[in-house]
Amino acid sequence: MEAAAAPAPAVLDAFFAGPRHHQLRPATAAAGGCRSARLQAQPCRAAAAAPFARADWQAACAILASNATASGGGSSSHDAASDSGRQPAPRVNGQKPPPPAPTLEAAPAPAELDLVPVSNLPRPLSISDLSPAPMHGSQLRVAYQGVPGAYSEAAAAKAYPGCDAIPCDQFEVAFQAVELWIADRAVLPVENSLGGSIHRNYDLLLRHRLHIVGEVQLPVHHCLLALPGVRRELLTRVISHPQALAQCELTLNAMGLNVAREAFDDTAGAAEHVAAGGLRDTAAIASARAAELYGLQVLADGIQDDAGNVTRFVMLAREPIIPRTDRPFKTSIVFAHDTDGTSVLFKVLSAFAFRDISLTKIESRPHRHRPIRLVDDANVGTAKHFEYMFYIDFQASMADVRAQNALAEIQEFTSFLRVLGSYPMDMTPWDAAAPSSSWSSRVDNSSSQH
Repeated sequence: MEAAAAPAPAVLDAFFAGPRHHQLRPATAAAGGCRSARLQAQPCRAAAAAPFARADWQAACAILASNATASGGGSSSHDAASDSGRQPAPRVNGQKPPPPAPTLEAAPAPAELDLVPVSNLPRPLSISDLSPAPMHGSQLRVAYQGVPGAYSEAAAAKAYPGCDAIPCDQFEVAFQAVELWIADRAVLPVENSLGGSIHRNYDLLLRHRLHIVGEVQLPVHHCLLALPGVRRELLTRVISHPQALAQCELTLNAMGLNVAREAFDDTAGAAEHVAAGGLRDTAAIASARAAELYGLQVLADGIQDDAGNVTRFVMLAREPIIPRTDRPFKTSIVFAHDTDGTSVLFKVLSAFAFRDISLTKIESRPHRHRPIRLVDDANVGTAKHFEYMFYIDFQASMADVRAQNALAEIQEFTSFLRVLGSYPMDMTPWDAAAPSSSWSSRVDNSSSQH
């Protein structure tokens, strides 16, 4: 039987053109929900074929079904006679049907045919969904310790401008936020030019499996903050992070503030505590941005003991970056040993000195699992020595043959060696005069998202 004469729509040409195969593609859950990792089979056409949507496929099936129903199994003469009165192809899911063949009579309105709502269908994952998080710009979630207004938030804004900054109440939470995919990066302090190393984060670097992918150095500009109308003579205590209290000790004494000093979780958290509690006898050491956020007045500006006060932060990620040699790189390692500490440390330093590799930092921390090493001597008794883990930063990339040979030599006489990261050095120009105002504008966008 000869088929009814109906113009083949473009969607049919696209669907039937070229060889068809099926492949598994990941698809998301229902719109508005979390994205799941299920797979669905979809037709995969030749590269030369036109793009074909699921809604087009539904429309093509509906048109074929309507044509088959209209033809109804009659003769060809019956089909020709009924061409003029045939119902046009229905509108599937509101889509515009293909134009009918030109006739002298007015064509009736097409019927509405609602199939599965397209809006409720799962959306297949695209290549942008599978690509890694961007290195810079918006949509990058960066965890930091503290509350909005903290110096760590400023470091996150400097490292990743326009990022979505995620405050965490503890350093440990920031590490876990990256490991659990709640955040893409973490920016945490490791040392300050006045207060020294932040030992807690060195211990967490060894405990967790995150990688250092960069560093940022932030000038620190401390301010003495209090509620509006409070005079300096009425203060009975000053609260802030222990590092901030240590960095302002001499200045506070010179100002005559011989009052109680209490440690707080972070600088901006101390400012928030004063504002929330209405504490008129308490001042906080924090940034000028914290004063703006929590409605405090600045009693004294720039109270750090050293104008060159700077904190070094490291940027952490789940995966390491590829080391390069076309720009200055720094590498951080940690190692331990089972033999006498003096000789092993000398050998490690010699491995770098022999290859003309400069060290920028060396830090020792007691070994958590074996804190004490006992050495028995029949004449003088038992000697008790601390076992140490050594952290070293050196100026070389892991792509540099000198660094590879140095670590290969160090591995021969150490019981444990781990590369924490090989990353670009912070080479931004140093400007200690404008730290309090330069970064506040950069974090306005990120803080407004919370």
